[in-house]
Amino acid sequence: MRRREVILLLGAAALSRPARAQQAAIPVVGYLGLESPEIYASRLRAFREGLAEVGYSEDRNVVIAFRWAQGRYERLPALAADLVEQRVSVLAAPGGAPVALAAKSAASHIPIVFEMGGDPVALGVVDSLSRPGGNLTGVSSLSVEVSRKRLEFLHEILPRAPVIAVVANPTSPTAALQLSNLQEAAGTIGVQLQILQASTEAELEAMFSDLPRQRAGGLVFTSDPYFANRSQRLADLTLRHRVPAITQSRDFPLAGGLMSYGGDFTQSHRDAGIYVGRILKGDSPADLPVRLVTKVELFINLQTANGLGITVPPALMISADRVIE
Repeated sequence: MRRREVILLLGAAALSRPARAQQAAIPVVGYLGLESPEIYASRLRAFREGLAEVGYSEDRNVVIAFRWAQGRYERLPALAADLVEQRVSVLAAPGGAPVALAAKSAASHIPIVFEMGGDPVALGVVDSLSRPGGNLTGVSSLSVEVSRKRLEFLHEILPRAPVIAVVANPTSPTAALQLSNLQEAAGTIGVQLQILQASTEAELEAMFSDLPRQRAGGLVFTSDPYFANRSQRLADLTLRHRVPAITQSRDFPLAGGLMSYGGDFTQSHRDAGIYVGRILKGDSPADLPVRLVTKVELFINLQTANGLGITVPPALMISADRVIE
């Protein structure tokens, strides 16, 4: 080989080494998603905005490896284990307690940032809100804690309904606590609860078909990612069966459902993105207190109320964050 060719080869190798080293240094964030990217579009946008606030962008200095459970809670442990095997720098676990618990079981040494609507201490995710310790921290909203307020709001709209049905997901780790709070609230306002359960599409269809036999005046959905991520489907079902209902997610009234009351998921996912970015910059999850999203929003679809022949009390209209007309 000629001397000139040897020099060119050595130069090319020298130039390629820094490029490869720079590429290898780009951190990888594992994203454990409960649903699909289509359903999570607005949440992903908020998560990426949070990352960008701390200086991270997928087209520049971070890679996000996604694993999607397609709404099947039983798939979460295997998907979390797969991300751990990829040796991601941080494991993001947004979407509720089932995602956080699956991530915690799979990763004991990788930093984890969760996002959920319940109390992470009561659910055994962290030891303390102010000092979570270990390898987990994250964001929690008040969606689970305010389930009883949904019943109270629906009762304000349906004051003459003696029976209201509550729909719970039996696979949810927060279902029992929410049902207990709702029973207490029902006793206070003087209504009878009919407890219904659904965790699959077939069960939702069967539940709505059976509603006339239940003789319930309306539906209250407990806080659960399965329901929140199916707002369009639930809105379609409630409109078809002409039943007033309230869920945790603003997506429900925006899709044509009657009402929603719950935490601001846009803020909670943005905050989760910020925490992931801070950990990538060197912060320890043990030193980052769990963020609480205290904003709770009430959305009312007045057009749907009119279509159902329901009069919304003026006081409730005034207190709403948004009235859809």
